[in-house]
Amino acid sequence: MTTRSCPCGLPKPYEACCGRFHSGAAAAPTAEALMRSRYSAFVKGDAAYLLRTWHPRTRPGRLDLDPGMRWTGLEILDAVDGSAFHTTGVVEFRASYRGGALRERSRFERVDGAWVYVDGEFPA
Repeated sequence: MTTRSCPCGLPKPYEACCGRFHSGAAAAPTAEALMRSRYSAFVKGDAAYLLRTWHPRTRPGRLDLDPGMRWTGLEILDAVDGSAFHTTGVVEFRASYRGGALRERSRFERVDGAWVYVDGEFPA
């Protein structure tokens, strides 16, 4: 898999992109990078990473991923704040899957210096 592009859509191999966040070798530097890495975690079925990057205030007790779900692409529609100079950020995206798409406007915050997913709303 070292020659394949990352599921998040950036033109880097998985190991040099979201894989380094999943393994714990690095932390996502922006809210958008965290959002992309979380999408890749859904693609890879990495529930532990998803829970680890979820805000403690809103994190579910457990996360059961559907092994039959086939994610097919990610498109970033908007990003507000979420850089190294911010404590909050918003990323709106469309995640495609076999048979449809999910659109979400996600909120992110920094907790102990690391970006985490807080919650999201689903625009029409």
